[in-house]
Amino acid sequence: MQSPAQKRQNRRVGFIAAGVFAGMVGMAYASVPLYRAFCNATGFNGTALRAAQAPAVASDKFINIRFDANSASELGWAFAPKQTVMRVKIGEQNIATFEARNNGAIENVGSAVYNISPPTAGAYFNKIQCFCFTRQVLKAGEAAEFPVTFFVDPDILKDADGKLIPEITLSYTFYPADAAQPQKQAFAN
Repeated sequence: MQSPAQKRQNRRVGFIAAGVFAGMVGMAYASVPLYRAFCNATGFNGTALRAAQAPAVASDKFINIRFDANSASELGWAFAPKQTVMRVKIGEQNIATFEARNNGAIENVGSAVYNISPPTAGAYFNKIQCFCFTRQVLKAGEAAEFPVTFFVDPDILKDADGKLIPEITLSYTFYPADAAQPQKQAFAN
């Protein structure tokens, strides 16, 4: 038989274990939004940062920006950058344009996601306006252009790894979007 002190000790251990379990479950649910917020705030893992405008003064250094475009086959869109490479001044605002055409027989709704590589460049690649994560509707046979306004932060030249990056790749992929979702305002990102 257990003494009252042992019962209190067992109950305390049980409460601690239940608290640890509840905390672990809570962290599991919170990990995705917390990771997304961390990536958006720091540019970690190739996540581009958002900015209101480019710096007032650009560097005299240049970097190549390569553009890549893909489309999920079930969407039925042809999607490509108008230019595959741009040589840009670091700190200068630039606009790149992508073209999409719905080759299908019916209207389709797509949404693009992006990635920056190498991942360390995500901390220095800043989007001012972008079509990503916005529902785009193309009727059968319809084509559209999608611009992205961006700049590369001059702080990349202060980073020991960043200043060695000769080229940044901005890659977009369009996926089918749920047509039942409300339309977001274009250039939200």
